[in-house]
Parts: sequence; structure tokens; C-alpha cells
Amino acid sequence: MSRNTMTMTENVLDYLANVGVREDRILTKCRTETTAMPNAIMQISPEQGGFMQMLVRLIRAHRCIEVGVFTGYSSLAVALALPGDGHITALDVSEEYTSRARKYWKEAGVDKMIDLKIAPAAESLQALIDDGAAGSFDFAFIDADKTGYDAYYEACLELLRPGGLIAIDNVLWSGKVADDDATDADTLALKALNQKIHDDDRVEMTLVPIGDGLTLAQKR
Repeated sequence: MSRNTMTMTENVLDYLANVGVREDRILTKCRTETTAMPNAIMQISPEQGGFMQMLVRLIRAHRCIEVGVFTGYSSLAVALALPGDGHITALDVSEEYTSRARKYWKEAGVDKMIDLKIAPAAESLQALIDDGAAGSFDFAFIDADKTGYDAYYEACLELLRPGGLIAIDNVLWSGKVADDDATDADTLALKALNQKIHDDDRVEMTLVPIGDGLTLAQKR
């Protein structure tokens, strides 16, 4: 049996986008408009958005955390998969990017479900813990500054209930995590966290080669 994941050519990616994902109209609009921005590479792919929607439905999530919002595609995808009483606490430091996110959330009718906090994520996560929210969240998505990932992982793990799920983006980092010559701070932080989660007996884990790599860690 092959150990290789199929190479995703442009034709295959187009096919996947057409028949592999049921992308909401506002998600398509968000993705298309974000593509024209200088930092468009920060946006997750539609198949990753669809995968995350399936995850939150499978674990019957109601309360979610997002660390890193950008223009709102991932938070919008998750919000659309939540029940009517669902809620997302979304953390970011950019008013510029999240102003676009607010627009898409409102257009999709999910803006009341999302509480956006503009502040360093580590501070916002600690504030939630200090307010007694530990063990009360179902799902967390981490997609922000890579050197902060370890702190975000620890805080989100504390905030999750047993059985709750953390999804961590960019864990393959365009393959640099497997390159011994890559010694920049982001790559080293990701390599260290990948190994830490692999060895962490507080969670069940798997690393999925979707997008730029997505680690799933379920709290025991």
C-alpha cells in the first residue's frame, strides 16, 4: 500500500472545489475578494473550510474559539455549521482585516454569533480562563503568528471540555518542518509544537495533509 498522499494538481483542485465542497455563497464571495489582497495566502482553502464544518457538526459544537481571524473565512465557515445558539469567540489584532470579516459575517446573518476581540490573543485567552471559562468550549481553531502557537495551544486546551477538539493550521509550513536546514523562528516553533503534540498524552492527535497541514488534537 502506498504511503504517499495524492499530488493535488490544478485540475484536481478545481474538481475538488466544484464537487467536493458545498461552499456557501458568502464564503465564495469572501474567498474571491480576499484572493486579490496582498496576504491572500493567509486564507484557508475551501476544502479545509468544509472539513472544519464537518468536524464541528460531528462533535456537536456550540462554543468555539478562533485564534487568528484575517478576513473571516474560517470563522464564517464554522458559524454556518453551528446550531442557532452557537457562539464563536474570535481573536485577532487587526482592525483592518477584521473589518472585512465583520462585513461577511453580517451579510451571512451570523454576526450575532461571533464575539470579536481585538487584542493580543494570549491576553484574550488568559482573560477567558480568569473569567472561569475553562472546560467550557467545544472547538478551537489556531491560525495566527506561529511563534505564539504553543501558548495558544496550552490556553485552548485548558478552555476545552474533555472531548473538545483543537485544529491547528500551517503545521507543515510548505514542507519546511521536514527540512533540517530551515532554522527560522516560525519553522522551529512549528517543529517543536508538532513534536510536543505528538508526545502529549493529554490529547488524541493526528496531522492531516490538507491545505498547509492541519493538526487535530482532541482533549482526553
